[in-house]
Amino acid sequence: MDKKILLNESDIPTHWYNIVADMPNKPRPPLNPKTGQPAGPDDLSPIFPMGLIQQEVSAEQYIEIPDQVREIYKLWRPAPLFRATGLEKMLDTPAKIYYKYEGVSPSGSHKPNTAVPQAYYNKQEGVKNITTETGAGQWGTALAFACSQFGLNCEVYMVRISYDQKPYRKVMMNTFGAEVFPSPSDRTQAGRNILAEDPETSGSLGIAISEAIERAVMDEQTKYSLGSVLNHVLLHQTIIGQETIKQLEYAGDYPDVVVAPLGGGSNFAGISFPFIKNNLTDGKATRFVAVEPASCPKLTKGKFMYDHGDSAGYTPLLPMYTLGHNFKPAAIHAGGLRYHGASVLCSQLLKDELIEAVALQQLECFEAGVLFAKAEGIISAPEATHAVAQVIREANQAKEEGTEKTILFNLCGHGFVDMLAYEDYFAGKLSDHTISDELLESNIRQIESLQPE
Repeated sequence: MDKKILLNESDIPTHWYNIVADMPNKPRPPLNPKTGQPAGPDDLSPIFPMGLIQQEVSAEQYIEIPDQVREIYKLWRPAPLFRATGLEKMLDTPAKIYYKYEGVSPSGSHKPNTAVPQAYYNKQEGVKNITTETGAGQWGTALAFACSQFGLNCEVYMVRISYDQKPYRKVMMNTFGAEVFPSPSDRTQAGRNILAEDPETSGSLGIAISEAIERAVMDEQTKYSLGSVLNHVLLHQTIIGQETIKQLEYAGDYPDVVVAPLGGGSNFAGISFPFIKNNLTDGKATRFVAVEPASCPKLTKGKFMYDHGDSAGYTPLLPMYTLGHNFKPAAIHAGGLRYHGASVLCSQLLKDELIEAVALQQLECFEAGVLFAKAEGIISAPEATHAVAQVIREANQAKEEGTEKTILFNLCGHGFVDMLAYEDYFAGKLSDHTISDELLESNIRQIESLQPE
């Protein structure tokens, strides 16, 4: 078979897949933190356009992709699927390894898959400005690109450590027309409060979300956009898995295990949800492994509770695996994975034991990223190296057991503007991080009062 499996433009999915329709246990509703009652459209309308709110609460199995969105998707979709023959040979494994490569998008990651429709629905409802947060910068870059396609203004709050570590992500956002501010900033009350408490803070996604939401609610022509976690965001990413199913059909193969990093959940959901559907409805028995950093282990060490999605408590309470919204993760280079909670949908699937989760240290991940670059010629984003590291574990296990299996993973983005991370790795400046049980317990205690009676 060919190493690269391509599709035609006509193969771009016409609908997004909504896993809520097939979940055996439907996710619990988000709650209004003031009333403790389920949050409805009125609670979300100050920050989201109604088109996205309707998708957020939908239980329809498939939702049609607007023609204008599909036309913009054609700039980079369908994305290629590769057989990792170089990696297979280097590992001397009987396993077959495939990777879906999302680094071909304008921003170099999977994020435009949801940024484009989010910008579209905002434009449809007359919104002029969009605010957002970004960790490592992939999401901010994607939204900046999407806003440029629809003539919208874009204001990005970038986690301070990533703002300092990844200056060229900021330049990419500026090139697409966005304004970028390090978070926490003095532009919002949430930011000023954090800076007063800790002027040297490295920031967090939770803080940046608070700032972006605060800016959005101050102006009726401004809405907020989120790059992960929420149902409609994960919905948009399912074009990844749908394309991959068709590509594997051409290859005459099907995965025994699907692997992807998980920060908020959009990356993992994008590749896995269409395959999980086949487990739920067609009797398939694929394993699904979400990979998180050991320094931010919400799936493996967090607790399934209601919690805010941001540090200031502006968002509805979401039922998710969380480390507590006040958790401040270590300043690892995989900024897109430094989030305290997991999406409601991924959390429910883990709770129901339909997916698995592992936490890996960053040194193992960078080692895997270097090996992959030598084998396959692609320098992976720090986030993507987490998937590569787990794939290597799976392939080595197959070798030890002498069993054949097919491994699929989402190579969610390239690392061409993350070279400082690799420079620090080669210079021995990176270290592993372990979170103490005492710190985790302290953070969880802080949100116990938020639980419904």
